[in-house]
Amino acid sequence: MRYGIEVVPFGAYSDPREVVRLAQAAEAAGWEALALWDHLLFPYGAGDPWITLAAVAAATSKLKLISAVAPLPRYRPQLLARTLVALDLLSSGRLIFGTGLGVAFDNEPFGDPSDPPTLAAQLDEGLEFICRLWTGEPVTHQGRFYRAENAQLVPTPQQQPRIPIWIGGDSRAALRRAAHWDGWIIGTIDEQCQITKMPQQLAEQVAFLRSFRNNHAPFAIAVDGVSVAGDATLPHAYAQAGATWWLEAIFGSRGTITEMLARVNAGPPV
Repeated sequence: MRYGIEVVPFGAYSDPREVVRLAQAAEAAGWEALALWDHLLFPYGAGDPWITLAAVAAATSKLKLISAVAPLPRYRPQLLARTLVALDLLSSGRLIFGTGLGVAFDNEPFGDPSDPPTLAAQLDEGLEFICRLWTGEPVTHQGRFYRAENAQLVPTPQQQPRIPIWIGGDSRAALRRAAHWDGWIIGTIDEQCQITKMPQQLAEQVAFLRSFRNNHAPFAIAVDGVSVAGDATLPHAYAQAGATWWLEAIFGSRGTITEMLARVNAGPPV
């Protein structure tokens, strides 16, 4: 099991400067990653993930940087591909692209598609499109949603053959999609820090996902949760269920910035 922190950038945590403070404390305390949510519309504020992750990249040297998760259908894939390359270069190859369908309440007010079948089709086409753009070779693409004619995106990511891709989502379709890429990232708690996905439930989903894996390449399974410093009982239970990453959830309804900074400073629950 590897340990990181997951920041929900709402309210006070939407300020990139506060996330940088948490990130620097996390790196000093031995955490290995910082994951950041990507939402648009929350009444108490939602931070920009790309500006914030860029700031974290510049202020740290070891932390993995994870978008957890950024809904690809919300973005123009060629522009997102460029942003991700810049982050990967800025961080010296520490970026993990966590992505998924997104949610209707972020899309509908802007007239964007929100039905899951359309979003799923956009995600699948968009991922393949982005990966081709990351090669640095000229790309011609005529798809249902996206077009390119002899388009060449440079520079390319530092990580080769590409930036790792983790898929978010709790449906069987999401699990099948994740099996095709490099990891699955999923929540196990609610806003009151109550467990919504027990280790046994995770184990069943992991078994289903692995039935669709057709190679033995490393595969990440990341869960969020709440732990007490020095007590790894709960993370170990999820590790036995198949999780490879524990992301300590940092968010407003759990505590103030000062309280959460103290938890981060206490280090991973090992």
